[in-house]
Amino acid sequence: MPETEAFGGRIGRTLQESAPWWPQPHDHGDRPNVVVILFDDLGYSHFGCYGSTIATPNIDALAAGGLRFTNFHVTPMCSPTRAALLTGRNPHTVGMRAIANFDSGFPHQRARITSRAATIAEMLSAERYATYAVGKWHLNPVEEASAAGPFDHWPLQKGFDRFYGFLGPETDQFHPELTYDNHHIDPPASPDDGYHLSEDLVDRAQSFLRDHQSIHPQQPFLLYLAFGATHAPHQAPAEYIERYRGAFDKGWDAVREEWFARQLELGIVPQDTQLAPRNPGVEPWDELPDNARRFMARLQETFAGFLEHTDAQIGRLVQYLDESGQLDNTLLMILADNGASQEGGAQGVSDSERTFNQLPDDLDEVQSRLDEIGGPSSNPNFPWGWAQAGNTPLRWYKQNTHGGGVRVPLIAHWPQGISDRGGIRRQFHYVTDILPTVLDVIDSEAPAEHRGEPQIPVAGSSLRYAFDEPDAESSRHVQYFEHFGHRGIWIDGWKAVTWHPRGQSFDQDEWELYDLAADFSETNNLAAEHPQRLREMIDAWWVEAGKHGALPLDDRVGELLAPSPRPGGLHETGRYSYKHPISHLPSDVVPPLDGHSWTISADIERGSTDDEGVLIAYGTLYGGYSFYVQANRLHFHYNALGSHTDIAAEAELPAGRCTVSVSMQGNGIRRPGEATLHLNGEPIGSGSIPMQVRSHLARGGDIGADRLSPVADTYDAPFEFTAQIRQIDVEIQPRRTAPADAEARARAVLSRQ
Repeated sequence: MPETEAFGGRIGRTLQESAPWWPQPHDHGDRPNVVVILFDDLGYSHFGCYGSTIATPNIDALAAGGLRFTNFHVTPMCSPTRAALLTGRNPHTVGMRAIANFDSGFPHQRARITSRAATIAEMLSAERYATYAVGKWHLNPVEEASAAGPFDHWPLQKGFDRFYGFLGPETDQFHPELTYDNHHIDPPASPDDGYHLSEDLVDRAQSFLRDHQSIHPQQPFLLYLAFGATHAPHQAPAEYIERYRGAFDKGWDAVREEWFARQLELGIVPQDTQLAPRNPGVEPWDELPDNARRFMARLQETFAGFLEHTDAQIGRLVQYLDESGQLDNTLLMILADNGASQEGGAQGVSDSERTFNQLPDDLDEVQSRLDEIGGPSSNPNFPWGWAQAGNTPLRWYKQNTHGGGVRVPLIAHWPQGISDRGGIRRQFHYVTDILPTVLDVIDSEAPAEHRGEPQIPVAGSSLRYAFDEPDAESSRHVQYFEHFGHRGIWIDGWKAVTWHPRGQSFDQDEWELYDLAADFSETNNLAAEHPQRLREMIDAWWVEAGKHGALPLDDRVGELLAPSPRPGGLHETGRYSYKHPISHLPSDVVPPLDGHSWTISADIERGSTDDEGVLIAYGTLYGGYSFYVQANRLHFHYNALGSHTDIAAEAELPAGRCTVSVSMQGNGIRRPGEATLHLNGEPIGSGSIPMQVRSHLARGGDIGADRLSPVADTYDAPFEFTAQIRQIDVEIQPRRTAPADAEARARAVLSRQ
């Protein structure tokens, strides 16, 4: 008899001498479904039920039917929070101390979750749950995001049965880079058809759940829905943005005061809370020029429309769960991955590519484009002042370990399991507590071993006790924080925290001390009054850091976030060769041409001189390049933040097989370059590029077409090449990166997270 699962029947020589047997069907009992909805870059006060005047009626209704946690914390950045949420371990422990864009060579930053930390999907799969992930992932090395994989750290390989969304840090809401299960796909519709990613994600989530319930209605499910909202680019259907015209003309100072007053009224913050002063760099609204106020108000109107539109999609999902009879026994939790983002800078931007290239908007010129903000032809992010308003009443932002970076909303809704409808819970909890809560609710435990690998113990603790005990003491007593050298530690209501200047000795960091029981917004620094307590807490930080793998401290950014030339890495040699047809190339897989000298060569064969189309394109209408054939001439098109330069060959191309190329003599970012077109090695045209931009931080690349929003304004997408592309080769000449360029790259990549 072959060695298979235990057989309870009898096997004889013949059927007549044998007895069949089948395993008993799994008894799921009354285990609840689990839905985790994760927002991106959303501040503590952004939901209406946490104080804002932005309309979030569906989220507010869930809060009214469930619980709001006011002392819930996450990491200061997206990938670490996602890793901690899905594994129940601290992010450093599982190899995700920062964003999944680099491997530092140390265990705490491998850009992937270690196999020694099974995910919630893997654990619930073992409990016979169906598992679905929809939306943002950003938990695999960016160099492994192409159709060639490897796929080890994609959602399906980390325990999810189905996936629909995007693998990278952010995407355009109207022209997204989409992945379906283990392959890339084009968006199912265009902005002209009314397409928006948030709607698409909920459509797909409902489709997954409808298929599931139709075939296996007794089997519970896990849905992890991670919106791209409200990360930049802030984009929404025009009617949602229009609802907020003029709503923020009063400015961020007045809005912060208004939202703070609402928080006090709602009981979301204690009555003795002080509104934190404006963060450094945030100017008084009344002192800004009129053109700045008009521009910045439009940016906030767009954010508000984006959030309300996302709330409407959550409403659609909840309605489906309700109408299908699943809502009452579904534990639904809504939270954010970090606080509101500082990455729009002091002024905000109409196009985030400007942030990447340190080129702010001309406040006079942008007035003619105010109505475009938030639509398919814009890529905006709001300024510091509105970000701090979103974090009311707290200090600082995403990326920082102060409250504005790490304290976020958490709503728990479960009609069959939560009786205190509309209750508020003030116990301290951390993102690692989500997984233990789910395991507690379904009466399960984290495995000691998974797929033959011994497992790291779960660090979090269940917050289910708080469902029924509003005044219970917190089950947590200590939690450390760290991000690129910013550090913090919470111990039984006290918090020590430091803002680390990059490049400064860690021993010189100035630590602050707050009694959060009496100082919710971290405004009264008690370091001078309690030096001994502060010293003990700093010492405790080092203990926790060592215990959970947070060492060594490392504040490098630009050096690590550049495309990695490490041995065996995709960008090691600076040479790339593509066989056509090939799938879409995600942004971090495409050759990083920014500011370098380089050559792109294409071996093509045309049946006639009428054959034309794109050979290779990278970017979107916000910026990038395209190398293409049109009207029997070779073209190179360079889009520098909407400023277009098209260089056409002086000679026509022959039919048949030939090699065409374009070479760039680069001089660095924000500097001019010289491009030359070649046919079979002979120059046939050249021209100057007035300014090279950091185009490799745009969206993604295509060979043989320009499928998303077109880079060039000289053709309509996708402008597919109508003949044969045998091969495309790219070679980048190495160029020493200046410190200023490294710092700019650091800010650019961090802005995408």
